[in-house]
Amino acid sequence: MNKAIVLAGSRGIGKGIADSIESMNNGLKWPKWEVIRTSTNDVDTSNLNTVKRFIDKNPYTDILVLNTGGPPAQKFNDITRQDCEKYHNQLFYSFFNILQNIKINDGGYVFLVSSFNIKEPSEKLMLSNAYRVAFTSVLKCLSKEFAKRNITTINIAPGPVDTDRIRGLVNDIPALEEKLPLGRLGKTKEIGDFVKSIVENKIKYLTGVTINFDGGKSNSLF
Repeated sequence: MNKAIVLAGSRGIGKGIADSIESMNNGLKWPKWEVIRTSTNDVDTSNLNTVKRFIDKNPYTDILVLNTGGPPAQKFNDITRQDCEKYHNQLFYSFFNILQNIKINDGGYVFLVSSFNIKEPSEKLMLSNAYRVAFTSVLKCLSKEFAKRNITTINIAPGPVDTDRIRGLVNDIPALEEKLPLGRLGKTKEIGDFVKSIVENKIKYLTGVTINFDGGKSNSLF
């Protein structure tokens, strides 16, 4: 049986991805995919002790989805050293540690869920901007080494997607939707089905890339 690990897979975008991967078992006599969807009770990426325990229990996988929540909106002068240490672990070092110690089987997939703010940084989310850009760089560097083992790496950079997080950051969702090219928030299932389509159709030549999953919101060319 193939194995998929989806960090923060109990809600939001992570749940959408985990559900779509799991749906590949539909209609099969024997399940092909074991999907491990974590919550903070399983592994809290801001807590390195829980990350180590998780790594010890999960030494390998075929699909790894690096996903986690982000920091609250903060003004620059309100950010503390403790905030920096927490989100350095949560958004950067834990992912680094996981990729160093969980083996991705040959022919596997690594998906990073970052943010469209890596293209157009938000002044309200400076810590998120900084650490998500940093790990995007790490994954890009690793993509060539992974490619030698036919492992695909894709960075998904979501824009406004209908999750608890965006509803916590934005007071007026209808007003936001009016400004979006598609006139609506994205759906977590859309991201999940994108991941599913890559895996199910064995699309391997699309690797080392960042996909803006923002409904056309970003003005960035690349």
